[in-house]
Amino acid sequence: MSPADVARPRRVRALSIAGTDPTGGAGIAADLKSFAAHGAYGMAAVTAVVAQNTHGVRAVHVPDVELLDAQLDAVSDDVVVDAVKIGMTATAQVAQHVAAWLDRERARGRTPVVVLDPVMVASSGDRLLSRDAESRVRALAVRADLVTPNLPELAVLVDEPVAATWPMALDQARRFADRCGTAVLVKGGHLTGPASPDALVGAAGVVEFAADRVATTSTHGTGCSLSAALAALRPVRADWPTAAREAKAWLTGAIAAGDALLVGSGAGPVDHLHHLPALGRRPFTDEVWDEVAAIRSACDALPFVRALGDGTLPLTAFEDYLHQDALYLADYARVLAHASQAAPSPTAQGFFARGAAACLDVEQRLHEARLARADRRTGGVRSAVTRAYVDHLLATAARGSYAEVVAAVLPCYWLYADVGMRLLARAGDLAGHPYGDWIALYGDPEFAARAAQARALVDDAARGVDETQRRLMAEAFVRSCEHELAFFAQSWPGPGRHDERAAGDEAVAPGRVPVAAT
Repeated sequence: MSPADVARPRRVRALSIAGTDPTGGAGIAADLKSFAAHGAYGMAAVTAVVAQNTHGVRAVHVPDVELLDAQLDAVSDDVVVDAVKIGMTATAQVAQHVAAWLDRERARGRTPVVVLDPVMVASSGDRLLSRDAESRVRALAVRADLVTPNLPELAVLVDEPVAATWPMALDQARRFADRCGTAVLVKGGHLTGPASPDALVGAAGVVEFAADRVATTSTHGTGCSLSAALAALRPVRADWPTAAREAKAWLTGAIAAGDALLVGSGAGPVDHLHHLPALGRRPFTDEVWDEVAAIRSACDALPFVRALGDGTLPLTAFEDYLHQDALYLADYARVLAHASQAAPSPTAQGFFARGAAACLDVEQRLHEARLARADRRTGGVRSAVTRAYVDHLLATAARGSYAEVVAAVLPCYWLYADVGMRLLARAGDLAGHPYGDWIALYGDPEFAARAAQARALVDDAARGVDETQRRLMAEAFVRSCEHELAFFAQSWPGPGRHDERAAGDEAVAPGRVPVAAT
């Protein structure tokens, strides 16, 4: 053992035990990219050499298990392994030897996190393993901390038909978790419909992770990538739900960015490094986020935001804000629909179309739940601040490029997620909080995941433009952030309130940050 093994490692040392993919989208190649994306040091032992591409598998060669044993022992004799991701085992003998190696590691007092992605069923629905091999994979599951099957694989594990509904899938996962004494992350990607839920099932109960289905064909290697991300994250996260939320949000962004890779003509890979900058240039969204640092600080300092967070905001002020927000959302939905029509990929088209539909749903629910009194008081009139923001968005949609439009709509996702998460952290327990529903909505990790997906789509758009267009994107983004600041400020009833006409005029001046009194 080296001195580096004795000290706390700077990075999680993660080992992938899986097959190959020469196109880089699945198997060990995907695992190593996922490890790197989450700051882990990746290692690999090959179980099978696979000739495959984005259209399917052409040939598989399984080396002698003695070579697999030699690979595993070469790693563990020299390196302390913090996390293990097990993918394709190919044969009963391979699964048996992997299980034996895990047993030897534990006999040495080593307990790496073990994530098993049971590669058992082809995308065509064909079973890839013999009955004996399937039994050996079940034995591996007993040694795993987490198993990550899709629905066809879960059906094989419990030896039942594939679950046709989400409740059926949860029931299968619960019974398998109880039988093996492990946790199961059941994935609903094979279900039909607009939702793609996942759920963590184990002794602690069921934790569900809702998500919209990403409209894309870039799904090659998603199971490999997610399980590897979970293995890399768990040693440095408090629990499995925390690791799963982070991994799922990352994978959603990776899927959304996959189309832009232009790899293969079939089911393409995801972009594992979508959140990282290209060498020599930071991502567009990182650059503009720094550019609006003063606006973000001003948002935090607004009396309206502070009072919203601590629950002292007068109800009439909150209703005024919600009323203007509902009026704004009607036009914001039109701009999102325009972005969907102009989007260059099915992923972006689907994301912005769902966003437009969600805006209209939010508007209706806000009116029903909170706004009866505010409607009577204001008569349904847009304030100068609201008109200025809407005019900016509509003008960008009418005259700007797709890249400018998506940059302009991003702050309504990102700033709200940013403010919501901080208010949630400060508020703690929301029980009895008069505005707990608002804080819970925008502080939810699921909303943060949607904001991250919007960021990924904006970064994709920025990669394909010249410097002039990139600057126009930045101006559209900054202008929208200025409008967001004025929008929050307009409903404050006391000292520090923006005059509606002045705030509207001030918000449309690019490069200026309205400063609220504190």
